[in-house]
Amino acid sequence: MSIRAERKRRGDISLEEPIGVDRDGNEITVGDVLGTDEDAVFGGAMEAVAAERIRALVESRLSAREKRIVVLRYGLDGGEPLPQREVGRLMGISRSYVSRIEKKALAILREALGEGGKELV
Repeated sequence: MSIRAERKRRGDISLEEPIGVDRDGNEITVGDVLGTDEDAVFGGAMEAVAAERIRALVESRLSAREKRIVVLRYGLDGGEPLPQREVGRLMGISRSYVSRIEKKALAILREALGEGGKELV
């Protein structure tokens, strides 16, 4: 029975398995090679925080109509972002009116975000 178990685990390796040494003589492990870049992890966390802040501002600062347009246009509800023409059709208003409301809503969000809102589309 233990022979079968060993055979199944034969291809398994530990993340702490040494695979060589670097120029300074330090041991390099599988985990060192496969590790995630810390900047990527930090960047992802910062994006999540920014997205949550924007969602909170959409909820608190925009009217119901502005909110619905921004949510539909940018897919903030997890849906697919829609073009202005489609948003207008769903809401029973013209594409140009959607554009004006969207522009006003984004200006409100930019102002609420302060200088950090310059990246907001």
